[in-house]
Amino acid sequence: MNTDEQQAIAYLRTPAAIRERCDRLFNLACTDSLQHFRCNLNKLDAVANYVIEVMRDEYPDLNIPFHSRWRHFEVGNIGRLAQLEEKISGLTPTEKAQIKFDLAIVSVLLDAGAGGNWQYHEPQTGLVFSRSEGLAVASFRMFCEGAFSSNPKYPLQADALGLQKLTVEKLAKGFQVNQANPLLGIEGRVKLLQRLGRSIVTMPQLFGVENGRPGNLVNYLLTKSNSTLPLVEGGVAGWGVQQASTLKQQLAASTVLSAVLEGLGNIWPGRLAIADVNLGDVWQHSALMGNHISDSYVPFHKLSQWLTYSLLEPLQELDLEVTGLGEMTGLPEYRNGGLCLDLGLLEVKDTAILQERHLPGSEVIVEWRALTVSLLDKIAASIRQQLNLNATQLPLVKVLQGGTWTAGRKIANQLRVGGVPPLQLESDGTVF
Repeated sequence: MNTDEQQAIAYLRTPAAIRERCDRLFNLACTDSLQHFRCNLNKLDAVANYVIEVMRDEYPDLNIPFHSRWRHFEVGNIGRLAQLEEKISGLTPTEKAQIKFDLAIVSVLLDAGAGGNWQYHEPQTGLVFSRSEGLAVASFRMFCEGAFSSNPKYPLQADALGLQKLTVEKLAKGFQVNQANPLLGIEGRVKLLQRLGRSIVTMPQLFGVENGRPGNLVNYLLTKSNSTLPLVEGGVAGWGVQQASTLKQQLAASTVLSAVLEGLGNIWPGRLAIADVNLGDVWQHSALMGNHISDSYVPFHKLSQWLTYSLLEPLQELDLEVTGLGEMTGLPEYRNGGLCLDLGLLEVKDTAILQERHLPGSEVIVEWRALTVSLLDKIAASIRQQLNLNATQLPLVKVLQGGTWTAGRKIANQLRVGGVPPLQLESDGTVF
């Protein structure tokens, strides 16, 4: 691999690259220079107002948590996480974080769109859930039953061998899939976890030499954290015993994303590659041409960023201060993208594309996702202005939760039976 290839791969794995490439397509859309979509920024404030209404309904005090998998585990106001905490109460903080990493990573990788016909009936509560919440609860129950562990003595973990041995039949049983209850892309989901199991074995620096687990990323990330001295009046605190005891460990959100992209890079099927390195959720668009190897590439890393957001909370429970949240981007999936399209912030140039099914790599979908990333930044800025809050008080990860994702689902349910997205997706269970 030459230097240009190394630099291209490294760049495409950064949030800065996601934002830069998406903004380039957004600027083209603003001059009506894209083939499939145009932007109508006159709708921006109206969309922001709609999202604010949803935020106030969901979180009247605007005390909004991160947009992460942990919200879905509590659906139905059932204290599932409290049940988990009780089971692991005797473990060290690091061991607890490892278990939560195992759970979050497996659950997020199983979270691509379920389709409109699948449901999960939770035996423990009698409640029925669908879509992301159903996938979350199903994966939570499977995890607690030891479905991803190869060691009966330690059921509350996912490990390399357990993941590699996962079968379609086992996942179908755990997710209650049958002819009358179909789940989109179940084979793709299983293959994704099997590939994760194999990747764990090949990356001991991230996942541990013995007993390789996704959760061992906790140990790796702890080595990447930095101590910072607390500020005191007149300058930085001295190194006295009292001050030293207040040192705060900091970890950049982008460092977590980098680890996720490095550790999970090999698991994505049929993706673009540079020098045989799988790029993951990265696609091409013909409007972005240039002299460099990756100029036409548009990175999104949707599941990886969603996973990163979900890993931050267990790290915060270890008293790590997460920094650089503003570097991360919005998530280009069909709820956020659907919000922009359904409320007129995005307009299709040819309504025929609304009647067709589209692959993730099609330029229709690449444009839609890229414009969604850029518009989420604009929506967040408008919301902050109207609420008189800054980006520290209301970071994008809270706007998503509060927020755009819920608003996208709400408007979809109002406009279409089953709340399906405005564009029809040909999902393999690994993107959306």
